[in-house]
Parts: sequence; structure tokens; C-alpha cells
Amino acid sequence: MTNPRRTPRQLAAVTLRALRRYLWPAPLTPRIRNRGYLRERLISLPLLTVVAAVAFGWAYADVRTDSTALRDSFAPALVGLAEAETSLRIADREAGESLDAGEVVQLSGLSKRYSTRTTRAVQRLNQVARSGALTTAERQELDVVSGLVVDYGTWITFAQNNVADPTLRNAGLSYARSMLCPEPEPEPEPAPTTGESAGAGGGYPPCDTGTGTGTGTGSRPRSDATAVVDRISALEDHLRDRLTDRAALGAPVLAAAVVAALALVLLVRGLWHTQLFLRRRLRLHLSVPLLVAALPLLGVPFLTVDAVLAHRAQQRVVAVAGDLVGRTSPAIESAAEERPFAARPRLLIASLDARARHDLAAGRLASLDGAAPWVTPAGLLGAALTGATLHAYRREYVLVSRSGAAV
Repeated sequence: MTNPRRTPRQLAAVTLRALRRYLWPAPLTPRIRNRGYLRERLISLPLLTVVAAVAFGWAYADVRTDSTALRDSFAPALVGLAEAETSLRIADREAGESLDAGEVVQLSGLSKRYSTRTTRAVQRLNQVARSGALTTAERQELDVVSGLVVDYGTWITFAQNNVADPTLRNAGLSYARSMLCPEPEPEPEPAPTTGESAGAGGGYPPCDTGTGTGTGTGSRPRSDATAVVDRISALEDHLRDRLTDRAALGAPVLAAAVVAALALVLLVRGLWHTQLFLRRRLRLHLSVPLLVAALPLLGVPFLTVDAVLAHRAQQRVVAVAGDLVGRTSPAIESAAEERPFAARPRLLIASLDARARHDLAAGRLASLDGAAPWVTPAGLLGAALTGATLHAYRREYVLVSRSGAAV
């Protein structure tokens, strides 16, 4: 006579009892059979080790990878875009002042700062293109920006060659400026020349039209931006958004961290109870193979601290990225360039770059560099060693306990 089929509720109850028995072993009592206990530990301990190693290793590697991406790609690209934008606006002002000098510019040429800043802008754009932080569409947009910068220089040269004719000079300068920033407004009153109070003014015409960057006004670029500064600002916004996403702990990482934490707690408790079992029932004072298999657990606290430091550093870099995109200005850069021995403003691009580099460098335990790829393999090796050890103990116990077996 067969047993009646169990109801779904009964099956669920049996499954939960089995899971509880495997994951949370009961205290040792005379009723617990040695063979059954060893069989349960042989299944549960390697499985918990594998789950903990995979989940923890993946979450830790993800955080470390994000820090590397921010340090090597995203932060340098944002710095490069900010420097290119401010350099172009500084160069534009220098070109206007040089052309206002009249025919003397044909002999002396444009100012040295104009040449330096335009060259720096081109170099920074090339560095951004090589950073690896841009998508394919953004790389194509950056190529367009580089082409417009070349055209801008061509029209400035046209204005310089026709400086004796005010009409042609003004036409060339006006068209060049429309490529850089459409319809610049009249220059406001000069701002203070030092400190963060230099702001976005300082005699630099703000880009504040329909597709403008909103320097000093807080408006954002539109997707149909056509001017150079507008396109650079749009790239900065997209790049900052992706940097923010990389610095945030996503749902998969959080889920993996929770799973790893639960598995590690259960694993430590299971290993401790197994050592007690072996000492009391099998008269083994200490299982050296199990102790060796548990050695990777000693690194978990250090890896956790390293991951927390890395994530905190990423959040600080997000704040720096916001300053790079929205609070830098050519006035601050010019003031620092004119006063090289004065205190560097906090919103200077070089200062923000140094802050980001320092935060990312300090946001890790240097001794653990390169450890992320080895976390999961170390756990899998520990699981294999645990399984082999418990299988050997169980096999030896079964042979000894058989009736009439020779020992």
C-alpha cells in the first residue's frame, strides 16, 4: 500500500525543514546520527562556500571596476571637456582683444595666450577621444566638435588677415564667435580676478541662447545644440550622468551583497559546528583541511572595508563631476593663470582634477590591488577542499561503523 500524495502545503513544510536542517544545523545532541550529520554538512558547506564566493566576488569586482573606470576614463574625460570649453572661451576673448588693436596685429600676430589655449583645447579633445569613456555616438559628436574648432580658427585667421577692413574683420570675428557660442551678449562688468567669486562672468560673453550652455544661469543644453560650447556641454552632461550611474550601487550589486552576507554567516556557523562535531564525535581535536579551507574567510573583512572605501570615494567624485560641469568658468582659469603663486581656487579645473584623483587613490586599500579576480577562485578552491575533506571523513566513518568490518 503506497502513501498518499502530499499536498503542496506539506511539500513546502518538508522543504523548509530540510533547508533549515542543512543551512542551520541543530546543536549536537545524542539523537543526531553521525552519518546523517556528515551527509548534510557535505552538501551544505561546499554549496554555501560557492554561493558566498560567487556573490561576494562579483559584487566586490563590480565596485573595484567602477573605481577603475572613474579613475582612468570618466574623470579624465570630464576634466578634458571642461578644459577644452574654458580654453576655447579664453582664446575667443584673446582673439577679440588682439583684433581690436587694429593693423598692429598683422605684425605681432594674435596673442600668445590665444595660440596656447587653442592648442590646449585641441589636445584635450584628442585626449577625451582616447579616454574610452565615450559611446560611439558621443565619439562622432566629438569629431564634429573638433572639426568646428578647426573652422573656428580658420575664421579667426580670416579676421586677422582682413583686420584693416573693419567690415570684413567684424564679419569674420562674428561668424567665428557664432560657431563657438551663438549670439553672445555684451560683456558684463568685470568680475573680481581672484577666488571663486570670479564666477562665470569676468568679461566673457555667456552662452545663454536657445541652445546655449547656460553659463551663469543654470539652463541646460538642448539635444539640437549646434555651437561648439553647446556640444561640449551636452557631452559633459551625458558623461556626468553615466559617471553617476557607475558610482551608484545598482540593484544587482546590492542583491549580491545581501546573498553573500547571509551565505557567509551561515558558512561560518556551519564550519564552527562541524569542528565541534568532529571533536566530540570523531575525536578530532582540529581538522586542519577544514581550517585551511576557511582561511579565505579572513580576507572578507578587509575586502569589505576596501569596497566601502571605494564606494565612498566614487560618491565624492560624483560631487566633483557636478562642479566640473556646472561651476567652472574661464574667469577662474584666467585669474589663476595670471596669478600663478596665489592660492588656487577650489573650482579651478586643476584643483577639481586633483581632488578626484586624490579621492579615488585614497578610496582603496592599496595592498588589495589585483585581488578582485582571485576572490571567486579562492572560494571555489575552498569549497572543493571542504567537500573532499568531509567526504573522506564520512567514508572513513562508514567503513569503521559497518558490522564486521576490519579496521
